[in-house]
Amino acid sequence: MADIRHVAVIDIGKTNAKVAMVDLETLSETEVRKTVNRPLPDGPYRHHDVEAIWNFILESLAALGREQRVDAISVTTHGATAVLLGADRALAMPVLDYEDSGPDMLRERYDAVRPEFEETGSPALPFGLNLGAQLFWQSETYPEAFARVAKILTYPQYWSWRLTGIAASEVTSLGCHTDLWNPYRGDFSTLVDHMAWRRLFPPLKAARAPLGSILPELALSTGIGPSTPVQCGIHDSNASLLPHLLARQAPFSVVSTGTWVVSMAIGGRKTALEPARDTLVNVNAFGDPVPSARFMGGREFEVLSGGVSSTSSDEDLASVLDRKIMLLPSVQQGSGPFPTATAHWTDRPSPGERNVAIAFYLAMMTATCLDLIGGDGSTVIEGPFAANQHYCDMLQAATERPVLPQSGQATGTSIGAALLASAPRLPPVGQAERANPPYGWSRYAQAWREAVKTL
Repeated sequence: MADIRHVAVIDIGKTNAKVAMVDLETLSETEVRKTVNRPLPDGPYRHHDVEAIWNFILESLAALGREQRVDAISVTTHGATAVLLGADRALAMPVLDYEDSGPDMLRERYDAVRPEFEETGSPALPFGLNLGAQLFWQSETYPEAFARVAKILTYPQYWSWRLTGIAASEVTSLGCHTDLWNPYRGDFSTLVDHMAWRRLFPPLKAARAPLGSILPELALSTGIGPSTPVQCGIHDSNASLLPHLLARQAPFSVVSTGTWVVSMAIGGRKTALEPARDTLVNVNAFGDPVPSARFMGGREFEVLSGGVSSTSSDEDLASVLDRKIMLLPSVQQGSGPFPTATAHWTDRPSPGERNVAIAFYLAMMTATCLDLIGGDGSTVIEGPFAANQHYCDMLQAATERPVLPQSGQATGTSIGAALLASAPRLPPVGQAERANPPYGWSRYAQAWREAVKTL
């Protein structure tokens, strides 16, 4: 383990998949290959194109391996995804995309058997966002196909299995709003035994556990050394959290931004979570419960702006603050802290004003999430929102706590996943203090909070 420096990280996001080479000495990505992750609409339901992703992974590993020695391989993926394997090691059923509406068809029957929030820390979510709801719907709707299932693998562990041939279960993926895990007991939930699924889950391994070496035939086809270890793997939000668990003292919060904006409170204020507002209990890489809340902020940004940040002037900013031009929730309904509210503008903005107000909306949604989970201390921003100054300034004004955007590469999903291969206790992450925004920003935040009270 002491010799591990260069880690190839397979990072499967809901929107994009990438393979990055991470240098653990500099904590940086030295090379990155990306592709769009496009689910397929054919077949019995919307499902992931795992063979296209697999081909991308192999091509990327081969390309990275030609440039640099690969000391280890680690995997991180989005949650709410399971792979159902048959005894022949092939897919027993297509890999369901959690945005498929199929599980909602049996929602009433599923709700009758799913555990209470107090047991799992998992709120009832629409579509397939509860992994238990997926499995229930698949087993009830396609009983013959489900009867052929010999193993259930959570998504990071599926890719690690394809690389090593060794199957494992892991708690960060089992503990992310699945209904399948009791984070307080560190064991499967009562749902798993009620449905007789426990026998289908492989033995538990820690995210940091090396499963084994890359398969000989893959070593041959990619040019990667046959003794290269592959880690068990980790859920993506918990990969983002891991560097901070190793480097920071509680209390603090981490906001991981991407398709989902996931807020996680470490050592925060004790508060009763509200499952109807998309709060939940995640499980970190060390198996500890983490109060969390989320909304689909990256998806909302894409819907609102086409994924491109337009420019705004100082006059646009002043106008938004003075006129209290606000976007109120929710752009993406069905999840987040205002799941049933319909988004609307309080005033018609110009293009420049719209850009500012979108950033403020995303910041206020994040501040609401942090309030719901008892966030305290500094707030660390991971991912693309860290580069949005208006977002960071409004979040600091709304929370009245320091906001620390991580704009470099020393943290993040890929870095956290790479640390699974060799994770020393990191030195504290340095960050210059940000000046508090003017008082007008706090007045705006208060006006936004007043406006959403009636939603």
